[in-house]
Amino acid sequence: MDKLREMEMFGEDGRDGGVSTVMANVMDPDGLRRAFDGCAGVFHTSAFVDPGGMSGYTKHMAALEAQAAERVIEACVRTESVRKCVFTSSLLACVWRQDYPHDRRCPTTIDESCWSDESFCRDNKEEATYCDASFFQLWFALGKTAAEKAAWRAARGRDLKLVTICPALVTGPGFRRRNSTASIAYLKGARAMLADGLLATANVETVAEAHVHAYEAMGDNTAGGRYICYDHVVKRPEEFAELERQLGLPGGAAPAPAHGSDDRPARFELCKRKLSRLMSSRRRCAYDTYYSVAFEV
Repeated sequence: MDKLREMEMFGEDGRDGGVSTVMANVMDPDGLRRAFDGCAGVFHTSAFVDPGGMSGYTKHMAALEAQAAERVIEACVRTESVRKCVFTSSLLACVWRQDYPHDRRCPTTIDESCWSDESFCRDNKEEATYCDASFFQLWFALGKTAAEKAAWRAARGRDLKLVTICPALVTGPGFRRRNSTASIAYLKGARAMLADGLLATANVETVAEAHVHAYEAMGDNTAGGRYICYDHVVKRPEEFAELERQLGLPGGAAPAPAHGSDDRPARFELCKRKLSRLMSSRRRCAYDTYYSVAFEV
């Protein structure tokens, strides 16, 4: 809010009126409609947070996340001016399931067609203890999966264009101080993700750029569906320990390498080809427009 107030005072890029702030409760459809009124698009990036920062993500938060997603989309549909919505999901909504093939000769590709299995998250959470590393992340994955599916159901057959961005663990200067709940919950299950080649990070600027490119491309119908977003795949325990340090999280949770694990290929391979094509095409369009205008001048 402090940053937004600065932008309100000085205007975006030095212009007056760059940003205005409207408060609304994501569980209140009428309040959301009032907030959205006059807007052409909505970026639904909110998530529930734990003020204590250490308890991770709970069953209650997972349920609320799905309810909020449905109400946000419903408010978008019912607001006459809104025609586009970019929804922030998570890579965790793509990776947790148990029926992948176990062919060790080549890794299984994880792309936008993959969904986490809600039953798998729920059932395996029930087998975990409260102190188990996967306890919180499975709730987190369940919440993100249920929320994104709720958004797609609410938008189906309605006059609203919807795109979802599924980022890996979001990093960046100052980001973890304001988003400790998501970071802690995400890293609780990092042991299994690291072993399977699924632990990845995305700089917050990359995630923001992906949202903007998707939103712009929706105007000419060149963007649609889901987009996996990440910058780097963490492959070694030492990298994980450094990531933990950079995020300012308690140490000691880095997965210990199993004997001979360095020679074992990862079971999975993440794929962001769809987002890469979108962002490269939008950059070319932006360059061509700038070059044309500059040439004419």
